[in-house]
Amino acid sequence: MANPDCGETFRAEAQDLLDRLEQALLDLDQRPDDRELIHCAFRALHTIKGSGAMFGFEHVAAFTHGFETAFDRVRNGSAPASRELVAVALAAKDHIRTLIDRPEQADAAAGEAILADLAQVVGGATAPAETAVEPAAAETRDDGEDAPAVWDVHFRLPQHAFVNGTNPLLMLDELRALGACKVAALIDAVPALEEMQPDGCYLGWRVELATSAPRQAIEDVFVFVDGEAELTIEQRKTAEAAPATGGVGCASPVAQAEPAPAAAAPRSSSGDRRDGAGRREADKAQATSLRVPAERLDELMDRVGELVIAQARLSQLTAAGADLQIKSVAEEIERLASALRDTTMGIRMVPIGSLFGRFRRLVHDLSRDLGKEIDLAMEGEDTELDKTMIERLADPLVHLIRNAADHGLETAAERAAAGKPAEGRVRLVARHAGAEVLVTIADDGRGLDRDRIRAKAEEQGLLAAGATVADADLFQFLFQAGFSTAREVSSLSGRGVGMDVVKRTIESLRGTIDIATQAGAGTEVTLRLPLTLAIIDGLLVRIGAGRYVIPLSAVEECVELSGDEDARSQHRSFMNIRGELVPFIRLRELFATKAPPDPYQKVVIVAAGEMRVGLVVDQIIGSHQTVIKSLSRLQAEVETFSGATILGDGTVALILDVAHLVEAGQALESRAKSSRKEAA
Repeated sequence: MANPDCGETFRAEAQDLLDRLEQALLDLDQRPDDRELIHCAFRALHTIKGSGAMFGFEHVAAFTHGFETAFDRVRNGSAPASRELVAVALAAKDHIRTLIDRPEQADAAAGEAILADLAQVVGGATAPAETAVEPAAAETRDDGEDAPAVWDVHFRLPQHAFVNGTNPLLMLDELRALGACKVAALIDAVPALEEMQPDGCYLGWRVELATSAPRQAIEDVFVFVDGEAELTIEQRKTAEAAPATGGVGCASPVAQAEPAPAAAAPRSSSGDRRDGAGRREADKAQATSLRVPAERLDELMDRVGELVIAQARLSQLTAAGADLQIKSVAEEIERLASALRDTTMGIRMVPIGSLFGRFRRLVHDLSRDLGKEIDLAMEGEDTELDKTMIERLADPLVHLIRNAADHGLETAAERAAAGKPAEGRVRLVARHAGAEVLVTIADDGRGLDRDRIRAKAEEQGLLAAGATVADADLFQFLFQAGFSTAREVSSLSGRGVGMDVVKRTIESLRGTIDIATQAGAGTEVTLRLPLTLAIIDGLLVRIGAGRYVIPLSAVEECVELSGDEDARSQHRSFMNIRGELVPFIRLRELFATKAPPDPYQKVVIVAAGEMRVGLVVDQIIGSHQTVIKSLSRLQAEVETFSGATILGDGTVALILDVAHLVEAGQALESRAKSSRKEAA
């Protein structure tokens, strides 16, 4: 039985390897002649098999061995990397994931069927069995026994190998168990004594091995240093190989072996060539990377948030005193807390490419199920986003991509009639815009049908017949529960379930959704998201006796609302800012504040989607580092606020949700207009 801790370690490593395998297979579907992709997929399989056996996942190791055996025929050129092979290999990869994550749900019969399909795909296109093995290894003696092949094996472990518990002597013993061999140490990389590290591995080894075992058995010796060690395994040509005699098994002594010339420099197991400097850099990168459970990062972020609150309290206390030394210490703590906050948030930031990569498989499967040729183009994979945002974005993006493929893209015949290429295109783009990340899902399909959306909205009573509505507002009906313009229900979509989930999820992330479309040219959905959910910079304001925080990323400018202008705009709620009419919301009215207003009120101009809206407050207190605390379930329906924060004096300030605040202000204005009309 596998140790639980070791099992978690294996699962984490296997997750990365399976993701790498899937990406290699999807790339192979586009570039079947790329040998490096084939080797990359094979290395991932080989490592999963070896690690699974070591950590006690025997079923994983057994199934992966069958997968690897079939894929080896592709690696040695006996079978092509066809689309049929990629499809079955992806199913095999899914089965491995089930064996690792949910072994109780794994169907043994399904696994055997997948291996049978793999064998059929690679076997049906292979040469006769006797030519599928390497020529020299296929030679036999006259007496019918296998003739041992002679192999030259060169390997050099990374400098930190001893620290990781790797023992090269055990590897040499495993090679000796395969057949007669001679071993020589390579000392060309040994530094001067004063430069040596006591735990560093500087030697390399050259082994001449005579064995009847296949090449795979030799590679298995190095399975746990795959990707780190420099390794070459070459079989001597028959004319050069001397017969094994007297248990020596080597044609020439290797004690005086010279280092390999530069033209034949040993290759690393990943297929690249590295000199000593490059190896040291790679070893350094390997030694300085560390896998940390996500729960610990969350706990660290919580602690930093508490530190920011305590620091704000300290700053408030010192501001009221006159002790310069205490103020100096408080300023230093503020600087350190700010640096720690930025560093911790940087640790939590993850490239969005880790999320985008998952959708290649989704589009591959959608293309097959829908019978449409679909190309997925991705841009901005290096754009970083908080890991919590990455996790919660997965489901909304799945819904949007499914809709783009199913409803947005036409069939090949429809695209040809419209003068478009047969292959439809879906684009995933991420980019930074100030303190936001914009994630765009675009297609080059038929575009949204405004008339159908309007008719459906009127049918469901969401829109009055004949009412005037802007496109941006019309398209928002798509996110209503049960709203669908699909003419028929498919296995992918059409029931009106999904888009309402998308909106709720994005709004829970304090984000917004913009939709743009052009008939016959496609649709573009843009998600506007904050960089992080943990700590934000906010603008602290006062309304009556209450204090509130406005996310600083939404603030554009602050202006004063004079008494005269306030009186003139009582029934208009518009103000002139440099020749532009900007609507504003009186938060005192929205929050039903009973305290008298300040004589000189302020207006905070915020961006709400494509609009600029003013928020009238009594006082602007200043910027504030805001640690976001979620509201309780009792306040879950209060959409005007996205959370709360604790101020330096221990009191609570609510964080305004700008998008919902604007909606609430518009509803309030509509009710006021209706009341005035009735009164008139």
